[in-house]
Amino acid sequence: MSAHALIQNVSRRNFLKGAGSAAGLVVALQFMPAGKALAAVGYATGAGEMPHGTVNDPHVFITIDPSGAVTIVTHRSEMGTGIRTSLPMVIADEMEADWSRVKLVQAPADEPRYGNQDTDGSRSMRHFLQPMRQCGAAMRQMLEQAAAKQWNVPAGEVRALNHEVVHQASGRKLGYGDLATAARDIPVPPVEQLNLKKDADFRYMGKGNVQIFDLHDITTGKAQYGQDIARPGMKFAVIARPPVVGGRVKSFDPAETLKVPGVERIVEIPTQPDRTKYTPLGGIAVIATNTHAAIKGREALKIEWEDGPNASYDSKAYKAQMEEAGRNAAKIVRNEGDPEKAFAGAARKLSAEYYVPHLACAPMEPMVATAVVADGQCEVWAPLQYPYGAREDIAKMLGLPIEKVTVHVTLLGGGFGRKSQSDYAQEAVIVSKALGGTPVKVTWTREDDIRHSFYHTVCFNRLEAALDKDGKVTGWLHRTVAPSLMSTFMPDPKHEHSLELAMGVVDMPFAIPNVRCENGEAAAHTRIGWFRSVSNIPHAFAIQSFVAEIAHELGRDPKDYLLELIGPARKIDISKAGVVDAFWNYGDPYETYPIDTGRLSNVLNVAAEKIEWGRKLPKGHGLGIAVHRSFLTYVATAIEVAVDDQGNLTIPRVDTAIDCGFAVNPERIRSQMEGAAVMGMSSTMFSEITFEKGRAVQGNYDTFEVAHMDTSPLNVRTHIVPHGYDVPASGVGEPGVPPFAPALCNAIFAATGKRIRTLPIGRQDLRPA
Repeated sequence: MSAHALIQNVSRRNFLKGAGSAAGLVVALQFMPAGKALAAVGYATGAGEMPHGTVNDPHVFITIDPSGAVTIVTHRSEMGTGIRTSLPMVIADEMEADWSRVKLVQAPADEPRYGNQDTDGSRSMRHFLQPMRQCGAAMRQMLEQAAAKQWNVPAGEVRALNHEVVHQASGRKLGYGDLATAARDIPVPPVEQLNLKKDADFRYMGKGNVQIFDLHDITTGKAQYGQDIARPGMKFAVIARPPVVGGRVKSFDPAETLKVPGVERIVEIPTQPDRTKYTPLGGIAVIATNTHAAIKGREALKIEWEDGPNASYDSKAYKAQMEEAGRNAAKIVRNEGDPEKAFAGAARKLSAEYYVPHLACAPMEPMVATAVVADGQCEVWAPLQYPYGAREDIAKMLGLPIEKVTVHVTLLGGGFGRKSQSDYAQEAVIVSKALGGTPVKVTWTREDDIRHSFYHTVCFNRLEAALDKDGKVTGWLHRTVAPSLMSTFMPDPKHEHSLELAMGVVDMPFAIPNVRCENGEAAAHTRIGWFRSVSNIPHAFAIQSFVAEIAHELGRDPKDYLLELIGPARKIDISKAGVVDAFWNYGDPYETYPIDTGRLSNVLNVAAEKIEWGRKLPKGHGLGIAVHRSFLTYVATAIEVAVDDQGNLTIPRVDTAIDCGFAVNPERIRSQMEGAAVMGMSSTMFSEITFEKGRAVQGNYDTFEVAHMDTSPLNVRTHIVPHGYDVPASGVGEPGVPPFAPALCNAIFAATGKRIRTLPIGRQDLRPA
């Protein structure tokens, strides 16, 4: 089968049934302890701390049939990052497989078998690069040993090369298909005996020469997304959900709904009293013979809602409350040196305040799930970022052993964190159960998606700087106020969690002797969830904008002043930085991934060089720059803007420099940085969610605006800092977003003299001052 064959989505039962034939290379499952496995390649990650850790057994991920075709299981969810291609690519490289003879199979939700499947946090490659290398290297050595045994020669005389094993002395060759059965009986080599490739021998890793496996099917409409699932006898449902989080149905009249052609019945989904984690909001499900009929039936429903405790949530009033909290002393989360003394003795003090609204992930594909609950079992098909977590939640909800629940993962038409939550899959399960086991597809409309999301947190930041007579920053005060995403998982803490504060606040890398960071109280009145790069977005916007403001006040070049603040190249000793709580380093060891200011400064210099920082610009043009470390990766963005006399803005050019350690798949890295520029443009210029009377005001792309082709950056260029495998790979999917907003706003100031401190820019007047 060709490399572009349609990716299969098979159940665990069927895959094991097919893969276990005597002719193929499949043996008993073998797990290798994560710590031992990682130690074999020289550095540790946080993979072992994730639920179910990692698995590096080749027989879990690889099947070879007698024709030589290689099937590789891909266990992470695909939502545009290319990860379900990139990880199998690593296996194929290490096992010397010909990529044109490889096909991929999407794994079902089964973490005990495949290892952690939570596809978020930009951790897929950094956590599974090493296990997948070990997996491929083990398979290569087993094939070599099988050939050596057949030829009765020492294993050291044979070498796997491009889907064959060659006896170097005689020139004899055996294809992988010829060796599949024999290799099945070869013991898996211990990790300490694996002969991993040298960097110079990589065929695919670091080359950028492998397309997304199912690119052809995606672009021609053949790929299977959640909305494409069809089951025999399937019904279709949409749900009227409470417009206010915490609300419930007070009364309803289904009479007119049941008159709509195609509508068959309605099902009430109760609102859970303990709204935690990913519990569905509740409401009324309308079940019909097709989705259009279900939507029309929902429109005819007469529902009276009891809005509950969040009925008064209003964005304008809440912003004022956050400002009040941010202008007063708050909970100290980092205290280094003597900030009070620094501010008391300052020759000059500067301050500024910044605001970022709620945002919806708004992926191209809204939420959708299909479920069958019958005969004491449950089967689900859905685009899920965390399929095993969904499987656990569904099993708990139904009171079933987890072995009775099967979750199939489809392609995700975008995710950005929203599809880490499984509420929509749980809704489909609830409706199917209520129908006595009939297959049901629950579809969310765009309005459902935007009005009932898990939103990116709204955030207010106040920054103050104490300067000495030479303009050097001697004191730094940062107050951040935001409802915490932890309110989704526990009783509302009303303070940002340590993981949120480590996204640009307590990990601030500047060489300033006196630093205080504080966190004001803010209650959550809607569902707060993951969003691409999470709290790095508002924190980077505030800090990188403020640095540019200080530079302007001092008459300094903003790039040079930013470099001065970062200071000399060093690895920050976080234990001496005054962080009050345990420092969260994106779940990975600080020894492996320290804050390295040399790498931070380097990407800043690269971005500046590539955009030709300091060059003479036409009237109305300006350059802006910003840099940020997130998800253990260093990214700097430099932007050129053009603003005409009427305040119309275009972006002729964006140069982004990224240092993500060893760049496994440069083609996907470039794509992610280009996507981050478009997403950054959307959230900076256009997008926001506001609330009135507890209800989200925006409902579709006409009110929740995103960048269009004519408003997107015209030329996005990505510059990857090269490293060998010895520099640990770090995150890619998310780190490109945070520096975009401050770089854009700094460029607007350079072009117009207008300083932007509140997002989105929207209809703010950008006409030159």
